Amino acid sequence: MKICVAGLGLIGGSLCMALGRAGFMPDGWNRSPAPVEYALKNAIIGGVATDFSLYDVVFVALPPRASADFICGTAFKDGAVVADICGVKQFIERAVYSQLRNFYYVGTHPMAGKEVSGIKNACADLFDRANMVITTCPATHAPALELIKELTRKMGFARIVECSAEVHDRKIAYTSQLAHVVSNAYVKDGEIAGCAGFTGGSFQDMTRIAGVDEGVWSELYLLNSANLSGRIDTLIKNLSVIKSAVEKGDANALAALLKEGRAIFTRPTENLADDDIKVTRLK
Repeated sequence: MKICVAGLGLIGGSLCMALGRAGFMPDGWNRSPAPVEYALKNAIIGGVATDFSLYDVVFVALPPRASADFICGTAFKDGAVVADICGVKQFIERAVYSQLRNFYYVGTHPMAGKEVSGIKNACADLFDRANMVITTCPATHAPALELIKELTRKMGFARIVECSAEVHDRKIAYTSQLAHVVSNAYVKDGEIAGCAGFTGGSFQDMTRIAGVDEGVWSELYLLNSANLSGRIDTLIKNLSVIKSAVEKGDANALAALLKEGRAIFTRPTENLADDDIKVTRLK
């Protein structure tokens, strides 16, 4: 089976290394030459892809708009499996299924990463114990889906989460995008100046993801704007209720709000059934 990874950043490079660890040696391609040169020099890829019609599986590790353009504008092998790894799925799915294709598409989203980017920060074990979200729809080709699931298992992921693109985008607006928005807004308080000696784990947790690439993340936000906007509205509402209790000096109301949040946080969420989501443990 011939595999190629298009896009050799942190995730694409780590995909190559995880596949290599599993016994595959994928070829690679990137829009700029430096990552390709680095990947070749460090044996992260077996060769440079020039003809994508030669590959049975192509992982596309590019930003959303670039991924859609690449998938829809590239000549792939008849019956090839093409999987993107984007953080938004409805946008890609609509683009791919806008016309008939000679390949089979599967949407994926590895739930792993670092605060740093680039292939020099890639590692073979980035996905160990991580979740792989795989999105499906009525047009999804069952054998292609099973192939991606098998490669997911071999790359070291701990769990596969299957859902629709709509469910993915709704959930990711809360679990990922909102968290990045909050971190970015949090560091804009002027009180951050001179606070180095006053920080602990809570500060580190709140600020860890404030420095992400603005080009990448603004694109993700805008392609999932309705879901993200709704989550921001809910957060503002919840903050306003807490703010009101603080301003009024209402200890009972404030304690009740904090107790409510603790109860929700400590509830075993994995026991909450969701018929729209299928979870498979791999380890």
